[in-house]
This record gives sequence, C-alpha cells and structure tokens, in this order.
Amino acid sequence: MKKSIVLQLLFVVMLNSSCAQNIENKVITPNTSVFDAELFVDQLQIPWGFAFLPDKSILITEKSGKLIHFKDGKKSMIGNVPDVYQRGQGGLLDIALHPNYDKNGWIYITLASASGDEKGGNTALMRAKLSNDKLTDVEQLYKAVPNTTKGQHFGSRIAFDNEGYLYFSIGERGDRDINPQDIKRDGGKIYRLHDDGRIPADNPFIGVDGAKTAIYSYGHRNPQGLIKHPVTGEIWDNEHGPRGGDEINIIKKGANYGWPLATYGINYSGTPITDQKSISGMENPVHYWVPSIAPSGMAYVTSNKYKGWKGSLLVGSLAFQYLERLELNGNKVTLREKLMPNLGRVRAVKEGPDGLIYVAVEGKGIYRLVPKK
Repeated sequence: MKKSIVLQLLFVVMLNSSCAQNIENKVITPNTSVFDAELFVDQLQIPWGFAFLPDKSILITEKSGKLIHFKDGKKSMIGNVPDVYQRGQGGLLDIALHPNYDKNGWIYITLASASGDEKGGNTALMRAKLSNDKLTDVEQLYKAVPNTTKGQHFGSRIAFDNEGYLYFSIGERGDRDINPQDIKRDGGKIYRLHDDGRIPADNPFIGVDGAKTAIYSYGHRNPQGLIKHPVTGEIWDNEHGPRGGDEINIIKKGANYGWPLATYGINYSGTPITDQKSISGMENPVHYWVPSIAPSGMAYVTSNKYKGWKGSLLVGSLAFQYLERLELNGNKVTLREKLMPNLGRVRAVKEGPDGLIYVAVEGKGIYRLVPKK
C-alpha cells in the first residue's frame, strides 16, 4: 500500500477515534413519539425558509424564486420578487420579519443574486414591504462580491438580536482557501448590520484597512442555521462541514471559527484537510457531528407543549432526512434524538406563534407537529 494511502487511512481512524463528543452523544430514535406530524402546507418543492405574519399566515420562500403566502388553507403567489440566480445551492433563501414588523412592515430576504458586473452570482440581503400580495419598497441592503459561477455555499440565514441588529450568513462559495480567513473578502462570514443596512460603528473591523466592515465573525464554511438564543440573547449558528465536522457555534464579535485551518472534517475524497481540530485564538464549536448530517434550519424550543422538549435545539438534517432534537445542559449537548426519520430533507424548522413546531420538508411541504394527548 502506498505511503500516502496509509497516511490518509490513519488520519480517518484518528479523526473518528478522537470524536468522543459524538460517540457519547450518538443519536437515538425514541421508542414512542410525543407528536403526530400533520402536513399543514402541501405541494412545496424546496421550501427554503418561512416566517409567520401577525395574522398567523405564513410567507414561504421556494428556492426556485417563488414567494408564497399561505393563509386560511390557500396559497397565493407574491409579486415583484427580485430575480434570483438559480445555480446549484443558490436561489431564494431565507426570510424573516423585523422584530417591530407590526409597526414598520419590513420583511428581510436573502437570495442568490446575479446583480453586478461579473458573470455568475453571490448572496444578497434585501428588505421589502408587503401590500396586496406584492412586494413594495424593495431595497438591496448588502450584496457579496465578486460574483462566481460556482454553485455551492451561498449560506444563508437571518436573525435579529435583542438590540435590533440584523445578522445574516454567507457561505465561502467554494473558495475555502481564499475567502473564509480573509476579512477583506466576502464569503465564509456572518455579518451584522442596522436594520436599514447601515454598518454599526462598533463592528469589529471598523478602521481596518480594506476590511469588509459589515463582517461580525469569520472562518465559517456554510452556515445554514442562525438563531437568537431566547434566554441568553446570543446568536447561534450551525454550519456544514465537509465530510464530517458539521458544527454548532456561538457567534462572538470579531471571532475566527477556524475554517479551513481547523476542522473535525476531511475532504469528500477521504484525504485530510488539516491535522488541526482546535487552534489557540480560534473558537471551538459547541457541538460537532461526525459523520455529517448536513444541518439546515434550526430552532430553540421555548414551548411547553412537548414533554421534555423545552430548552432543546431542533436542527434539520438534509443528508439523513430527519429532524434532530438536541438536549442542552448550558452550552453542552447531552442527548441527540432522531425525529421524523426518513420523511425527507428537512430544510427549515420554526416554533410558531401557537407554540407548535413547524417543519419544512423538501418535495412535500410544511408539517405541523401536533402533541399527542
């Protein structure tokens, strides 16, 4: 056997044997379910994100570029949606309401956009208002550059913190050795803005020559989960690793999350990326998965409607097609449960205004988890 192959195999063995966190927290399937999964919105292809309006109707983004309004059991199409760059993982992505939506009416959307001079596209953040099933007052608040024809790692999720700052994520767009560690480039970052797109004066890289001053943290791969922790107010993300090494992180101002200098993952071919899982001065994940589950949407359970669930994280798995529940003791994951096994690629999950959990599944629709009595 060639020396290079031996080294590759040795790295894989060492990687798997070192992942004690994941051995201890092996995912389990509960013997009984505390809910019934009811198909609430049917016939959706790739429902990438959704948000509840004050009247409890739902705005749903389809990756293909459609924005759907679901109300009283019926779907209608929202007009004047900006064109999206449809390539690979790119399309119409996340959607979120302003925390004071009832007063200002602002809706925020991330999408893959072809705007700009270069061929291809990149992730953009926009806001708009809704009037008579049509978007109005459409504004682009941020657009990553340069465009690229690569089809991977657009991100992207949106979250607001307790002070009203807006956070959104952009993946490293397949340029892992260029973008994530360079604060003068977009990609592989989580950004923080004022709600109107202005850059906060206390962002960490203000005054750094050539820096993208909207950046709040860097060294990310492809964050597709982003939430505000309702108890601590912290911003948490989950992000795709390569082969192994999906992560949950607590986002800190100016912090470097290591990609690709430190990771629990390896290349898809089985070769090592790095022998470093942790580097001094870089943030370690709260949790990591080996093997990768391909995490997408994420939600924190505040509801008492599901026995034993309050305080848990819910994370969708694209690769293994289930919803995962993670019990927490502080910031440590103590239990992993596999829910809704083999139902389909779980793209987004939210706790609704009624305290019930809603789960978007590709090729099917949005399920409502109805607690069993």
